[in-house]
Amino acid sequence: MPTPRVLATQAAEATIDLLRDEHGPLMFHQSGGCCDGSSPMCFTKGEFRIGGNDVWLGQIHGCDFFMSTSQFEYWQHTQLTIDVTKGRGASFSLEIPLGVRFLIRSRLFTEAESKDMAAVLNGEEYLETA
Repeated sequence: MPTPRVLATQAAEATIDLLRDEHGPLMFHQSGGCCDGSSPMCFTKGEFRIGGNDVWLGQIHGCDFFMSTSQFEYWQHTQLTIDVTKGRGASFSLEIPLGVRFLIRSRLFTEAESKDMAAVLNGEEYLETA
């Protein structure tokens, strides 16, 4: 099995379950821009418009995870783990009313992992396959 580019902690998965019960299918986007810096943002699936400037990295707990292409250039050699912490972020992400916010923990891939990476799709490729 290819090395996944993005993972989620059990705490993040529990929060995703709460949000999915309330909002239905979800998606994540990591922009690296404004609105709480580079925190991953959770949206109702389809609420955030994906395009050619986005990259699909895989799924976490049944949710598609995207990142801006420019951010991916910096993080392509790291495995991202989505976690959750107490506190209120300054974004439009769905978890904010719960008094928590998603965050990213990262580590460099090992040389062995780098040889067997999960494929990524640009936003347009993803939309063609979805």
